[in-house]
Amino acid sequence: MISVDIEKKLKTYQGEQLLKINRQFPPGSITKICGPSGAGKTTFLKIVAGFIKPEKGTITAENVTWLDTGSNIFLSPQKRMAGFVFQDYALFPNMTLQQHLEYATNDTAWIKRLLSIGKLDNLVTHKPQYLSGGQQQRLAILRALAIKPKLLLMDEPFSAIDQKMKTALINNLKIVFDELGATVLIVSHNPQELEGLPGEEINIHY
Repeated sequence: MISVDIEKKLKTYQGEQLLKINRQFPPGSITKICGPSGAGKTTFLKIVAGFIKPEKGTITAENVTWLDTGSNIFLSPQKRMAGFVFQDYALFPNMTLQQHLEYATNDTAWIKRLLSIGKLDNLVTHKPQYLSGGQQQRLAILRALAIKPKLLLMDEPFSAIDQKMKTALINNLKIVFDELGATVLIVSHNPQELEGLPGEEINIHY
């Protein structure tokens, strides 16, 4: 179980707003997070991952405290071991597709399976600049899965992927999520993009 109870000040075009979230995410659950632009969806994911520290709050995962502002506890992203799919992909320009996955894991069988899931088997020697936006996005998803995370945080993960590829990818991801027992939080400004994925939908707003 991941328990989140945080408050974070946001600077918006409407002035300073307060993002407040108090929720529990059961193991193996999928939660689709929607809401207007600027509401704090990405900020929320980054707080859970450990990239941003909120002004106030606690986060616990399987009885381990990741964050407690009252006790000055703040575990690093490396210790939280969450897989993160960044909205801008955050790929390494000098690494090939294969090297991105090898950087995360040395399990060659798992890498081979991920490449098959992402339909990227024939592009392993390509660097990001030679991949399309959709291919880069699929690589970002596979890299996040490479560590076999128990928590997967995905920020607009399907926005550049065409409908046919997205349908096939989501079908494969559902199987992988289930096998890993991963708790998955997916942010999208467009709930229709997440059609085909089971799970609860929540709306973030300040």
